[in-house]
Amino acid sequence: MTQPTEQIITPALVALDVAAGPEKTDVIGYLAHRIADAGRADDAAGLIEAALAREEQSATGLPGGIAIPHCRSASVTAASLAFARLDPRVDFGAPDAPADLVFLIAAPESGGAQHMKLLSALARSLVRPDFVAALRAARTPDEVVALVQEAITPKPKAATAAAPKAQTTPEPKAAAAAQAPGAAASAAPATPAPATPAAGIAEKPSIVAITACPTGIAHTYMAADALQLAADRAGVQLTVETQGSSGSTPLPADTIARAGAVIFATDVGVKGRDRFAGKPVISSGVKRGINEPDAMIAEAVAAASDPHAATVDGDPAAAQAEAAPGVGIGGRLKQALLTGVSYMIPFVAAGGLLIALGFLISGGYEIGLSTKSEGMSDGAFYALNNSLWNLPDGGLRQYLGAVSFAIGQAAMGLMVPVLAGYIAYAIADRPGLAPGFVSGVLAGTVGAGFIGGVVGGLLAGVVALWLSRIPLPQWARGLQPVVIIPLLGTLITGGLMYMILAGPLRWVNEEMTSALNGMSGSSKIALGAVIGLMMCFDLGGPVNKAAYAFGVAGLGSAGAGLAQWEIMAAVMAAGMVPPLALAAATFLRPGLFTAPERENGKAAIPLGLCFISEGAIPFAAADPLRVIPSMMLGGAVTGGVSMALSAQLRAPHGGVFVMFATNGTWWKFLIALAVGVVVSAVAVVAAKTLWRRAALADSPQPSLAAA
Repeated sequence: MTQPTEQIITPALVALDVAAGPEKTDVIGYLAHRIADAGRADDAAGLIEAALAREEQSATGLPGGIAIPHCRSASVTAASLAFARLDPRVDFGAPDAPADLVFLIAAPESGGAQHMKLLSALARSLVRPDFVAALRAARTPDEVVALVQEAITPKPKAATAAAPKAQTTPEPKAAAAAQAPGAAASAAPATPAPATPAAGIAEKPSIVAITACPTGIAHTYMAADALQLAADRAGVQLTVETQGSSGSTPLPADTIARAGAVIFATDVGVKGRDRFAGKPVISSGVKRGINEPDAMIAEAVAAASDPHAATVDGDPAAAQAEAAPGVGIGGRLKQALLTGVSYMIPFVAAGGLLIALGFLISGGYEIGLSTKSEGMSDGAFYALNNSLWNLPDGGLRQYLGAVSFAIGQAAMGLMVPVLAGYIAYAIADRPGLAPGFVSGVLAGTVGAGFIGGVVGGLLAGVVALWLSRIPLPQWARGLQPVVIIPLLGTLITGGLMYMILAGPLRWVNEEMTSALNGMSGSSKIALGAVIGLMMCFDLGGPVNKAAYAFGVAGLGSAGAGLAQWEIMAAVMAAGMVPPLALAAATFLRPGLFTAPERENGKAAIPLGLCFISEGAIPFAAADPLRVIPSMMLGGAVTGGVSMALSAQLRAPHGGVFVMFATNGTWWKFLIALAVGVVVSAVAVVAAKTLWRRAALADSPQPSLAAA
């Protein structure tokens, strides 16, 4: 029987006082099977994998003996809550004690906003001591269902608005549970009456907050309510914007303007962070907002009256901590490199495609030769010395091809400066832009190329960040980000690039180019296989971007030739494999895929043909252990075959739509692509067929006797 939308928990999904196993994987498996057995999920194994993947991002255990493992999964057919009251308790990574109350929140991959609101309502109820105590005192699954349904049922606006400030009296069951042996240690402390503002503070400021977690289902809303309760206790006015799965209502501009400080309790980037520019900021991961809300409110109140407090976009170091709370030096350097690459790619794509279009229009590659003037290509020469009213000997076609080539060449020339500039920006914020861009230009001037841009950008960012931390008198602070840091940062970085780093970086660049040009035989094939593995490893993530950057860097270098064109062909062909292979697999064995996945398979075809690897992400997210290795296998085969056949490509993007830029090797490119697609499609079908039963057999089965 189909349940109404609101009925996300039923007695069949509730188990009281069960021993589900000693590890959290056992508990998640136990609850996942209950959801599948109730007909609310197609595949318990898929739900288990998705929930465990979420656990790897951060622990879902909360103070007070609660755990809320949660996920979205294509195998879930109806938004569901499965609940277990455990005996004995199981560790879910909470800071105080193992959990005895566990909710598995399972949302469909395409779940609507209404389902997300219902799920988030439960998460918000878990910060209420009376609700938690009532769950511990419940005698039957029906009582638990009634408690949860009451918690997630929308209430009248007037009652809802008044709820946070009301003092709640626990029901008799809750009170009895609070007095039971062991209950006091596991239940959250009762909410005290609002505190009187501290002496010496006539009126505490208003605060605004943003909460967000990776899935946006539970922690986002729990942190919001925990911070709201803490603000009520401290007598502070707090307005929270939850950036979660059920949508987000942006804070009004006047509310932000009145706020004395802002709290970012997030595990992901803040949407619209520029709205808070100049506000004192307290940043942390979302779980600190749940575990230490009183401390965060107190810190925000103190920051509001501290003229030296870190501000949004005001202190580059604070901005970095805010963007990636808890990330170390290595992680921040990686993020800086990826930021530079992400800003560089549009210039490369536009420039490379315009160059390829110029070749197509003009009917040949001669416009790329430097024969007409000092260091100037034929294309640039024609574009500068002719016009529509004074066409060259080749006529309109030659002229338009030359103009397209010249524009593309100019865009490609910005590749290294943009890379370096935005690496520095990611480290030091806006003050790093000027020294970063200049270091990128100097990398080209001294012949250091792409490697010089990376080194120069990192150096410029570190120098600018160091300069921003130098304490200056109040009158000079306004000049620091716009004059002092750009001036001294550019001088220091440029001086180091010219006087110390130019020679070593140029030597490294020349040796790498020479090594690539000298590759043949097995070394070429091995490089192609490695490129293919990287392109298919994380489907648009850091490793994929690193391989792509390697390909386009060679394509955009002044000495680009056969080796660089072959590498670019291997990069693009391998990147096209995952979406096309998964589309083929959904047609070969549709029964192995859910209905949404089969629809995604249709959409993946045009994405794959356009060289958009991200078309495979929905499949990899739902089933990473079987999908990603299969894609890597096909990508490695494609990369190796492409290099073995010497397929070439002069365009950095476009897929099958830039076959005109393959120097006549289009058939080699397509052969390599087809072989890899077949290999990956067969591999993923085999993996899903052979490992499906094993995954189900290894998952813990629910014990009806225990329930």
